Amino acid sequence: MVLTSYGQAVVKWRVDEAGHLPESLAAKAGFLLTLAVDPWVLSAALAAFIAGLAWMAALTQLELSHAYPFVSVTFILVLIMSAVFFGESITMPKVVGMGLIVGGLIVGNLR
Repeated sequence: MVLTSYGQAVVKWRVDEAGHLPESLAAKAGFLLTLAVDPWVLSAALAAFIAGLAWMAALTQLELSHAYPFVSVTFILVLIMSAVFFGESITMPKVVGMGLIVGGLIVGNLR
């Protein structure tokens, strides 16, 4: 979850730094290729790969229906990181939504 959230924040940061997507197809391709080889974006891809390996390891020990809801914790981490690093607002609807996610995790994991 932390690695996935890291990747989302890094990609957002690098995309913001790169600017708007150009209009022409050739310029778009160059823009995206430049982002794809950016060392920070590559670190995000590596984080996603490592997160995938960790996920596979977790699934050797847990039922999918038990493990998968915890992926939603990423939404909470991304909300916090977006506020801290990008100055995005944390509104009441977002807080309520995050509360519902946490409540769903609790209810979904009652035994």
